[in-house]
Amino acid sequence: MDNRLVFLTALLVTLSWMSVGTYAGPTTAAATTTAAATTTAAATTTAAATTTAAATTTAAATTTAAATTTAAATTAAATEAPPIMPNTNVTTLMTAINRTDCGDEQLCAAAPSDCDPSTSSSCFFLAAKQIDGRNFEFGLSGESDGYIAATLSLDSELGGNDTTYVCANNGSGVLFFGALLDNGMLTVKELEVGSVKGKIDGNKIQCTFSATVPRALPTRTKQFALGIFKGAYNSTDGTLGSPIVLLKSGLLDLTNAIATVTNVLTSPTTSPTTTSHAITIQKSLTQALLITVGVLVLTVL
Repeated sequence: MDNRLVFLTALLVTLSWMSVGTYAGPTTAAATTTAAATTTAAATTTAAATTTAAATTTAAATTTAAATTTAAATTAAATEAPPIMPNTNVTTLMTAINRTDCGDEQLCAAAPSDCDPSTSSSCFFLAAKQIDGRNFEFGLSGESDGYIAATLSLDSELGGNDTTYVCANNGSGVLFFGALLDNGMLTVKELEVGSVKGKIDGNKIQCTFSATVPRALPTRTKQFALGIFKGAYNSTDGTLGSPIVLLKSGLLDLTNAIATVTNVLTSPTTSPTTTSHAITIQKSLTQALLITVGVLVLTVL
């Protein structure tokens, strides 16, 4: 321990002398160059004026660009199709949902990937077709004694108050619910949805509807991840059970009918709860810091 203290003392003394030498040298040089600095004062003033002018020009250009961007955004908002008025009254769906327009007029996602909802005995299917702007037509089909649902997520994870469309079997027909998916649970919420049609055939539920999808980042082409779920439905109190995930995609462009939708799930699973990765990392760093401090204390002792 005494040897370490002697070494640290010597090191501090050496650094102190080096610091004194470093700060002593430039003092004379500064005095010698004072005259030169005085001589170039006029030039410096001119340069400053030039810099100010350039900054003014840049600021003006920036302001113009910002104004142009704002005007463009305002124009786009003014020409965007109005959102769909909420109306979830369900009328009878006369034609079965099928794959006829997949890859041509509508984007399709299915589990299994090649199943046809009009003929397959087990097929979970979602079709999306752009009407205008953020307004789309959707077709949803699947087998369940409770409900089937489709979720649009603005990131690659399903959950976090994601927009969800639910078609439920109430025993005599289809009921439609707008909902938000968060922490593995569905909370009913009114969404911009209309023109709902549905039918029940055994345990097969099919429904079509129009919806105004959430506003996504305009600079991102692939805007939504898709999810297809099923779950239990209590027709007595209207309770929606925990959703079971049957399909989960990566981010997609809903307007691209020829996009390939890949199901990243290997098997059906319950919807995961949202976790805070930031809290986990903070705890890990705190533990590491405490361990490091403890080792340093033991070393000194």
